[in-house]
Amino acid sequence: MTMQNPERVEADYLIETAIDLRQAAEIMAGEQSSGTFRAIPGETAELKIRAAAQIEKLKVLGPVSEPSLLGSISSGDPKNWCRAHLTLSWPIENLGPSLPNLITTIAGNLFELKPLSGIRLMDLRLPSAFSTNYSGPKFGCEGTRKLIGIYERPLIGTIIKPSVGLSAKETGILVSQLCAGGIDFIKDDELQANGPSCPFEDRVKEVMQAVNKAADKNGFKVMVAFNLTGEIDEMRRRHDFVQEQGGTCVMVNLMAVGMTGMISIGQHSNLPIHAHRAGWGALTREPLLGWSYPAWSKLWRLAGADHMHVSGLDNKFTESNESVIESARSLRDPLFSHAPMCSLPVFSSGQTVLQAAATVASVGSPDLLVTAGGGIVAHPFGVAAGVKAMRQAYDAAMQKVDVTQYAKGHPELAAALAEF
Repeated sequence: MTMQNPERVEADYLIETAIDLRQAAEIMAGEQSSGTFRAIPGETAELKIRAAAQIEKLKVLGPVSEPSLLGSISSGDPKNWCRAHLTLSWPIENLGPSLPNLITTIAGNLFELKPLSGIRLMDLRLPSAFSTNYSGPKFGCEGTRKLIGIYERPLIGTIIKPSVGLSAKETGILVSQLCAGGIDFIKDDELQANGPSCPFEDRVKEVMQAVNKAADKNGFKVMVAFNLTGEIDEMRRRHDFVQEQGGTCVMVNLMAVGMTGMISIGQHSNLPIHAHRAGWGALTREPLLGWSYPAWSKLWRLAGADHMHVSGLDNKFTESNESVIESARSLRDPLFSHAPMCSLPVFSSGQTVLQAAATVASVGSPDLLVTAGGGIVAHPFGVAAGVKAMRQAYDAAMQKVDVTQYAKGHPELAAALAEF
């Protein structure tokens, strides 16, 4: 591909269609810029030069025997479907450096188009004007490590479990046990925000009391990501309350708060933002529909996500290990040459001591956070032992020692291997 025009937005798609590929690309370009379903007088040649989306690249991949999605139109040949990689570009003047309007431009009505029996947004490249409008992560990996005070090894984290049902006081007791075990990071479950049975402010007080007491004893302050997901003003108030109580991290559910909500809390926050992707599967589970993670995550990185979930190896969901690895590595890809805006990858979903070695090897770096819920809390020797076992598994991985061999001198790890 030729070098990107610095004044144009570029987006890469995987498409499938039964009509001529060039025609399908032109329909997409017209739908998302100056055209519509038929020629109109106002779309002059001069206007097209200024505002029309352009086809930058179209690479045929080959035919397929049947359509991936229902409802698409067919050609006369019932087996004439074909796939291709397509790159479209738009002038920045169409939308300005605006993330909400970028979403509409690159992923608006395209997914409903009848000529397409498959469409997936694979990647995007943005003009530098976006880096002026959006500052990206304020902390990222480096800032998070500085706050926690841990360098050169993966960060070991966990999730409050049970996800919901604990009172604020019970949550504080669990946090005390986790701190005693030597945990680095704790997060609320995405389901727990401000329910009447566990009010946000009560939970923050109880948890920070436990964290501060442990810090006084051990000289190490555990980072806790409190889920402040809510309406914009609520999130700002909750953020401020966490900061007043001495907290060092907040969490948002990206799909729930939306892009404008994330931008608002990103601009307001003085703490790292732990970004959960609950609901992400609806955008990606079908291989020929939706978004790829590298494209989707770029938007949230721009908006200020310091930590981003990527699922985990051998997870409990449908995502393949290859997809998880690609997602984690993509968070280190610079958004701009002058402003990388990298986020810390967060591994979760059914994580235990069994995935440690493969996780470190796949990322190729210790710059990751693993959040194991049941994999720590369900340890047969108790919560503190669960923390120690997970730490031991990742110590073994960093030293490139087989985990079963390492377990011979570490009873917590040995018990975890037997349990999981």
